[in-house]
Amino acid sequence: MLDIKQIRENPQLVQEKLNSRSGKYDIQPILDLSQQQRELEVKRNELQARSNEIGKLVGQKVKSGVNPQDAEILALKEEGNTLKTTLSALEPQEKELKSQIQDLLLALPNLPSDSTPIGQSEDDNPEVRTWGDEYKPKNQNILPHWEIGEKLGILNFEKAVKIAQSRFVSLIGAGAALERALIQFMLSKHIENGYIEVSPPLLVNTDSLTGTGQLPKFAEESFKCADDELWLIPTAEVPVTNLYRGDIINAEELPIYHTAYTPCFRREAGSYGRDMRGLIRLHQFNKVELVKLVKPEDSFEELEKLVGSAESILQALKLPYRVINLCTADLGFSSTKTYDLEVWLPSSGKYREISSCSNCVDFQARRADIRFKEAGKKGTQFVHTLNGSGLAVGRTMAAILENYQQADGTIKVPEVLQVYLGREVL
Repeated sequence: MLDIKQIRENPQLVQEKLNSRSGKYDIQPILDLSQQQRELEVKRNELQARSNEIGKLVGQKVKSGVNPQDAEILALKEEGNTLKTTLSALEPQEKELKSQIQDLLLALPNLPSDSTPIGQSEDDNPEVRTWGDEYKPKNQNILPHWEIGEKLGILNFEKAVKIAQSRFVSLIGAGAALERALIQFMLSKHIENGYIEVSPPLLVNTDSLTGTGQLPKFAEESFKCADDELWLIPTAEVPVTNLYRGDIINAEELPIYHTAYTPCFRREAGSYGRDMRGLIRLHQFNKVELVKLVKPEDSFEELEKLVGSAESILQALKLPYRVINLCTADLGFSSTKTYDLEVWLPSSGKYREISSCSNCVDFQARRADIRFKEAGKKGTQFVHTLNGSGLAVGRTMAAILENYQQADGTIKVPEVLQVYLGREVL
């Protein structure tokens, strides 16, 4: 959530940054309501001050011996009662204005950072670096991962449709083992690098989704339980970040690094017709997530480290990839700056997203009220939150099935996974 003070003090800058994003956002209604609320607050404070003054004055006069039934005291009491009636009527008005402002603020995305490139679409995302060209397969006849997976009997989409519907997959035999090996490898790698593992709930309440920015804007993207105020998580970022919702953290505890493996659930509304086959865009998929809570002055440095953590997985697996810096039009709702990691899929000759690493600065912390306190200092500050995929497991499987595909139709197991799988070839 944006800081209302920032909107009041720098409306032109805020509007310009919002205009650089995709979508249309107008802060004028917030400014108008804020002005009404502040005028009402001034009026309420003046009336309250007068009410307090009358109470004090009546007490002084009675104490000095004036008859409580004296006309002057009765007049003061009547004025005081009128003020109390007026104040009681103003209170719900002010509360309603604050509620309207809050609703409008919740609908605004984060402001792009100064280092986020301005662009009109994903075509304007600049490439930062590439890695692993030497690992791109020389074989020109690479089958798409879904074809080779079905040939090997390790991916079954038809049975998943029978069980559920389209955009689900069943992993069989070595397919299930490969996924489990990837999850174990990713978690072990991140834990070695200082992340603390979390196994969170897969169902979260509305406050949790609101805290990280999925609600209210992206309700249609999420699966909601019919009989409970609970939602299936779209990413472990939601429950892990919300572990600290409403908390005041001791500054000495920062930075906090967490990693979590969870299934994730997304409707993928509006994406029909895209990636209808394979493991790229499913309603249910597994992901290892990275979440950080840090001091404000450290968050952009921590973003670079977060990207490095995700890259370390791809490098260990020897999967070619590139890093791109998302432009303003392609930026996620809660992010101020995002790097995407895109892995090479040789069957299509394209890089495809496998991780998105974002710095949300204080945007989520304001929504979820996550603060920290420095020892010996008054007041608190909002933490900065960061998150990234480390990595999307299904997409990593897809990249392995294609980049490690052999001419005889087998799949060579990446060296770092062989200890987990107990085999060298699928």
